[in-house]
Amino acid sequence: MNNVRNWSLTVAVAGFLFGFDTVVISGANLPIKELWHTTPLFHGIFIMSMALWGTVLGSLLGGFPCDKWGRKKTLFWIGILFLVSALGSALAPNPYVFSFFRFIGGIGVGASSVAAPIYISEISTPANRGKLGTLFQFNIVFGILIAFFSNYLFEGIGGINDWRWMVGIVAVPALIYSIIVLQIPESPRWLILKKRDDVVGLQVLEMIYNKEEALENFNEIKKDVVATKVKETIFSKKYQLPIILAFLLAFFNQLSGINFILYYAPEILEMAGLGSKESLLNSILIGVTNLVFTLAGMRLIDVLGRKQLMLIGSVGYILSLGMVALAFHNNLGSLVLMVSIMVFIASHAIGQGAVIWVFISEIFPNNVRANGQSFGTGIHWIFAALITLAGPVVIDIFKENPWPIFAFFAFMMVLQLIFVLFMMPETKGLSLEELEHKMLKK
Repeated sequence: MNNVRNWSLTVAVAGFLFGFDTVVISGANLPIKELWHTTPLFHGIFIMSMALWGTVLGSLLGGFPCDKWGRKKTLFWIGILFLVSALGSALAPNPYVFSFFRFIGGIGVGASSVAAPIYISEISTPANRGKLGTLFQFNIVFGILIAFFSNYLFEGIGGINDWRWMVGIVAVPALIYSIIVLQIPESPRWLILKKRDDVVGLQVLEMIYNKEEALENFNEIKKDVVATKVKETIFSKKYQLPIILAFLLAFFNQLSGINFILYYAPEILEMAGLGSKESLLNSILIGVTNLVFTLAGMRLIDVLGRKQLMLIGSVGYILSLGMVALAFHNNLGSLVLMVSIMVFIASHAIGQGAVIWVFISEIFPNNVRANGQSFGTGIHWIFAALITLAGPVVIDIFKENPWPIFAFFAFMMVLQLIFVLFMMPETKGLSLEELEHKMLKK
């Protein structure tokens, strides 16, 4: 099992790059606006959301290289995309070049949200799949924390160009990741089902299980080979249930307002009366809260299960977002606002944050897992891009008092609670092949 843990940790570094790259822009947001004098609409489209449109493309197309060239090669090239994006963004002479390289990084983020969860789910066992799957989410929030901390340290270095250091530093972990990911083996399920390499596939399984268990798993996987000979689309009627579940989970993930708060945290906190440096420091506290409760989610996901964590998170969302709206509406002060945001972040980390990548990577059958993961993450990133794009415009509209924004997000979380209670199945403790039977009602 040490092999599986080490491979999962290596692959999960893609999550660190994901978190670092997506949130590092929060510190560069205001300096870039001042440097290039961008309008709210231009800033929302080209500066803040361009990476997310790249993420949409990367997530929607990420299933193709995963199936065609394998999970491992896809993960390597994801690291290269992050490296190129970081260097290009840091050296950009104008907002258009900056946007182009942010778009490149976004492709890496989107593809990583497909390839990494798939790889981890395919090498893990039913008993530890949840915990290992959340390593990806843990690294995302660790990357977010380091991004907030990095922005705080780099503020003021190089004057008006301090943002170049903020976005450029991502190149260092991107280079390290690209090297270490070459040391992992390919996914045994991809080797057996897609490449038809039974010998190497069985060898990898024997690195995960003892010989008897490896052979048992090999035979279980081989049962799907017949099915993979028939070209199927994930939009076939038989996959209707996992498609609906993936869509709704991804949709509600972003309609919680999580990306809105992470991307615009310094600006939101300044609206509450905190100074620029103070708001960046409080952003670090948000990152710490995210990390701590993600660890709690990792410990509980294979114990309580995915559905129970979503229930806890949904209730926390509703209470905390309601309090943020109330704090702004009644001018309750920055302390009440900060506590409410912390509770919101904790609710996300232990609920949606811990569950989304694990759940979507579990519910699609072997035959269409890569494309199913692309669909679910694609929906996630489309809504993330739309919300981030609209962010500057919405903040400008409600700049006097943004309470309606958070009241809307709270209402959407009431709908998520209904979805979790009445539609979402539990997936803990079942093998991927057993889940396939459950989802397709075989």
